[in-house]
Amino acid sequence: MSIAILDFGSQYSQLIARRLREKHIYCELFPWDAAQEKIAAIAPAGYILSGGPSSVYDTGAPYLPAFVLESGLPVLGICYGMQLLVHHLGGKVTGAETREYGFTTIDIMGANPFVETGGQQVWMSHGDIVQELPDGFSRFAASQHGILAGIGNADKMIYGLQFHPEVSHTVGGTNMLERFAVEICGVQATWTADRIIEEAIWAIREKVGERHVLAAVSGGVDSSVAAALVHRAIGSQLHALFVDNGLLRKGERDQVEQALRHQLGTDIAIVDASERFLTALRGESDPEKKRHIIGETFIRVFEEYARSVGDADFLVQGTIYPDVVESSAPDRSQAQRIKSHHNVGGLPEDMRLDLVEPLRYLFKDEVRAVGEALGLPHDLVWRQPFPGPGLAVRCLGTVNKKRLDTLRDADLIFREELIGASLLNQKEGGLESAAQAFAVLLPVQSVGVMGDQRTYQEVIALRAVSSDDFMTADWTRLPYDLLARAASRIVNEVAGVNRVVYDITSKPPATIEWE
Repeated sequence: MSIAILDFGSQYSQLIARRLREKHIYCELFPWDAAQEKIAAIAPAGYILSGGPSSVYDTGAPYLPAFVLESGLPVLGICYGMQLLVHHLGGKVTGAETREYGFTTIDIMGANPFVETGGQQVWMSHGDIVQELPDGFSRFAASQHGILAGIGNADKMIYGLQFHPEVSHTVGGTNMLERFAVEICGVQATWTADRIIEEAIWAIREKVGERHVLAAVSGGVDSSVAAALVHRAIGSQLHALFVDNGLLRKGERDQVEQALRHQLGTDIAIVDASERFLTALRGESDPEKKRHIIGETFIRVFEEYARSVGDADFLVQGTIYPDVVESSAPDRSQAQRIKSHHNVGGLPEDMRLDLVEPLRYLFKDEVRAVGEALGLPHDLVWRQPFPGPGLAVRCLGTVNKKRLDTLRDADLIFREELIGASLLNQKEGGLESAAQAFAVLLPVQSVGVMGDQRTYQEVIALRAVSSDDFMTADWTRLPYDLLARAASRIVNEVAGVNRVVYDITSKPPATIEWE
């Protein structure tokens, strides 16, 4: 049993799934117009309708699929989802004279399964309001502006919340979603690491059979856990391959090779394709095109290597749920594509290898829990995330060896300062620690002065973020003296750089990577 979440385009839609998974409740996020058969495959015990940017009375606005109410299963509508239920069931939705965005206090005045009576801080983001309720519905919450914030029909098990319980700003919001799933829908909290491993091993063996499988490993947590999981399932049928694409951090190839040979318990083949990748990227500055070039080049290298290991039919990739969500095509959802991930949107249509993606529906914290359950070392499981396209998406503008070397040197200095201060991926301590930190080389030059002479050199941006799941992130409040040391070292030790800036933007509105 599970929860099906229908995505109507809210920027918070993936957080609904994230919060339920935190409570070990299995759920999946579907475009609002997904086929009924596809949703039925997960055996939903209830539906959650997300928010969205549309108004229910707009021409062409997303509508409520008939099978949702026809199923007789419990339904929870959030923001636009609530308005959609009201509109569909005969109530009235109108534009609000007073719009509500951000923190709002609501009053709970009636019995409901979500929250105790009294005042409650929630997060609002809407311009429309429910003016008239459908027959059989009653209100149990209203905002400080008198706007309906919570409605329900207990007999039909249909509820609506005008606010967003999925965001951290709503006090107790995760518990509200858990109550809907467990108490109303009857879903059991059984989605644990052991359960994930058990089901993944069965699915891998069912798909692969006796054939050979090639695993693309990068040393990152996602590809390492995916390879370890497949190795647990099929043993010697797995052939691991690490491709040096020339876009790695300083010293990374040697570190990855040593770590993977020791920790995965399987042989690792190393292919140096750096010249091939840099040639393919020559002169290209568009970030989406860079990702596609890298994705296709990876696949061609994998296909060529596959012929040397018994003509492998499958390729293991460490694709995770955020990759899939951010790469989703606009024509399958009201949500916009944020960026194409090289292992999702960047894959060539004519690739010969069939994909095995055992982590495709897992969030980052679930991947790490699986890695620990598989017995992988703590340092590998908690290794700092590194994008599949490597430094190509941190070297803004055109990519060449000289600019990459500049970026590598600056990035190493920044990470050395963070590690020396115990502020990189530390779970405990008095100061805020960065979950991910790196340098970015900007495609601009700025005027400076060194040794009484005018300089016109490149700019390095430093980025450090704090996050649990990497779906959202906040910039890390690093000590000023640490930033000063890092900046001083970079401009003095890295040739061609005369300015360092620090990125203080959260996600959203920005993404963690610059490209």
